[in-house]
Amino acid sequence: MDEQIKQNIKQLVNNSRDAIVSSIDSNSFPNMKAMFIAKHEGIHTFWFSTNVSSNRFSQWTKCPNAGLYFYDSKKIHGLMLLGHMDIFTDDKTKADFWHEGDEQYYSLGPTDPDYCIIRFTATAGEYWENGKYSLDHTLLLEI
Repeated sequence: MDEQIKQNIKQLVNNSRDAIVSSIDSNSFPNMKAMFIAKHEGIHTFWFSTNVSSNRFSQWTKCPNAGLYFYDSKKIHGLMLLGHMDIFTDDKTKADFWHEGDEQYYSLGPTDPDYCIIRFTATAGEYWENGKYSLDHTLLLEI
């Protein structure tokens, strides 16, 4: 893979505060929403927080398949990642990701039973740039 394309992909992810995240509902339809990225490790692993009472939590509990999408409309490029979600409800993991201000979403603090951490692990991906370039799952092996 071209080094410039690798850099473009890394820059796209590093400059993204949010990702469009998808889950699969009980009728097998994708459901998408924007979510804050709590942390990421390259383009392979992304961490988020959500409410245990949320639709997404319920959907990922039943079907861990998920997708992430990043895009930059000015540079006309986007990255789609496919993979699965793992859910963490233990107090240690929740405390590790807790930030000041999170209480606006989880009023009882890091031990709030409605607070959990989710980890997305990518297994495949595609990248588009100006409609000229597309990569399949081999993208993940090279970055």
